[in-house]
Amino acid sequence: MKNVFTLLLLTFCLQLSSQNIQRVEPANWWTGMQWNELQLLVYGTNISELKVKVENDNLKLKRIVTTKNPNYLFLYVSIPANAKAGLVPIQFYNGKKLIKTFDFELKARAQDAAYVEGFTPEDVIYLITPDRFANGDPSNDEFDAMEDKLNRSEKFGRHGGDIKGIQDNLEYIKDLGFTAIWLNPIIENDMPAYSYHGYAATDFYKVDQRFGTNEEYVKLITDCRKNGVKVIMDMIVNHCGSSHWFVLDPPTDDWINNQNNFVQTTHKRQTVQDIHASEYDKKAFSDGWFVKSMPDMNQKNELMADYLIQNTLWWIEYSGISGIRMDTYPYPDKDFMSDWTCAVMDEYPYFSIVGEEWSVNPAIVAYWQGGKENHDGYASCLPSLMDFPLQYALGEGLTEEEDWNKGLIKMYEMLANDFLYSDPDNLVIFPDNHDMDRFFTQVNHDMDLFKMGLVYVATMRGIPQLYYGTEIAMDNEGYPGDHGIIRTDFPGGWEGDAVNAFTNENLPKEKKEIKRFTKKLLNWRKTAEPVHFGKLMQFAPEKGVYSYIRHYKGEKVLVLFNKNTEETSIRFDKYAELLQGDTKGYEVMSETAVDMTKPFKLQPNMAYIIEL
Repeated sequence: MKNVFTLLLLTFCLQLSSQNIQRVEPANWWTGMQWNELQLLVYGTNISELKVKVENDNLKLKRIVTTKNPNYLFLYVSIPANAKAGLVPIQFYNGKKLIKTFDFELKARAQDAAYVEGFTPEDVIYLITPDRFANGDPSNDEFDAMEDKLNRSEKFGRHGGDIKGIQDNLEYIKDLGFTAIWLNPIIENDMPAYSYHGYAATDFYKVDQRFGTNEEYVKLITDCRKNGVKVIMDMIVNHCGSSHWFVLDPPTDDWINNQNNFVQTTHKRQTVQDIHASEYDKKAFSDGWFVKSMPDMNQKNELMADYLIQNTLWWIEYSGISGIRMDTYPYPDKDFMSDWTCAVMDEYPYFSIVGEEWSVNPAIVAYWQGGKENHDGYASCLPSLMDFPLQYALGEGLTEEEDWNKGLIKMYEMLANDFLYSDPDNLVIFPDNHDMDRFFTQVNHDMDLFKMGLVYVATMRGIPQLYYGTEIAMDNEGYPGDHGIIRTDFPGGWEGDAVNAFTNENLPKEKKEIKRFTKKLLNWRKTAEPVHFGKLMQFAPEKGVYSYIRHYKGEKVLVLFNKNTEETSIRFDKYAELLQGDTKGYEVMSETAVDMTKPFKLQPNMAYIIEL
């Protein structure tokens, strides 16, 4: 009998020792938020049978959800309207034995937290791939516990760029005329390889330590705000990394789409809008994985949906970001994406979100924008989208030989589709990004066409975005579509670099000139209200010349593009409906007066910005 008792006691002790709580996510929240009904994901070994007590007026335990996996508890709690900031003990018991006390922190919400201002057409966004911009802190380049080590010689390896590198060069970014920074994902990607890009998350609440810390990220955002620069966070709710702890040990059998059975997405994004689409094709698109290393999260699972929405709200409140760029926007469950966008915009009504829908068909892109009346009644609260259709038209318009249906007409015709959008002025426009050929490569290294493209992006309706290195005409010549080369290190970001684009040391003359051109263009744009707020009237291309006018409260900006290889003369009579007797103008880039009563000579392959 004594031996039996000893065995039972030993078993009980082993059970207690094995009940180890490893994570509570989120670890804190704020008083005074609209989202005051929380899911706390608790993870640890064999914890599902633990009893939970919350004896505090500032946090009420509503219900507990257990799953097939004994390593999870989902606690649903509420925060009363009169809750006060402080630590709330959450106690975990095995019978009468206290196993663990977790101090959940309620923080006092800043008074203006709900009114954070997002990016607008007044801004110009600078897109940075953090690993490839500047290495400000070599001490965090690699860690013993993380498999993917520093290897700058490998184009798909980690090169050491970090938050400190961006912090150190904030003045450079600001001086160029940028007013917002979009960083490719900075959260942890503890993957065996190819982790530098950030799109395979292994911890949704932690900055990758090879970039820095959560605190360093917040400091960057705070310092940016002090300098009039907003920060946009790159997020992904469609997929995560295959090494994520909740992929390795999922709470439910449907936590991941096609769980334990890799099925690649078809990328047939049209199935979402197609009135003839089969359910088979819809599912094959939305539930498939990008690649084996990026499992497709199932947002139809309510536990997963709550987790992802709360994670987004947590980052906004915690960090003070001004916007989100949502990766692969059409790939998750579309009803969830409506819930997600509306939850964010309800909490932060002046915030900005831009979705990535990589289609060159404006009807497909427009479907997702908030305020759009769709054929199937689908509605979301998404303010903005990346304008891939216009980006595609810009590349074709500049590089195709002029003909009745080629060249500049492509830009004109694509813009004529703006009636499809609920708010075309709120689209993000760009010549390139981290996933496509560098713009200088797209225009076949023609500097004149390159400058024309920059003028177009800076003066067209929408919110401009340029990729780091565009200001010095970085390219990926000889490596079409190669992401490792497209995301080449910015020269001067590493100690010992022979060329330093930050200081112009050993920077070729042509690259210095395009940097000067970009700086002048973007700094002019900062105060150009017709470009920020003005309506747009475009004029069909004629004989290799395309033009449009931005006008606002009597101020006008006329933009002209001459793609001819010879000097071309135009008259201003065709613009009479908006000029209304204006006789004098000022060309911004050349700083010269323009007599509107006389023919105007356009130099070959050149763009003009004329203020009236």
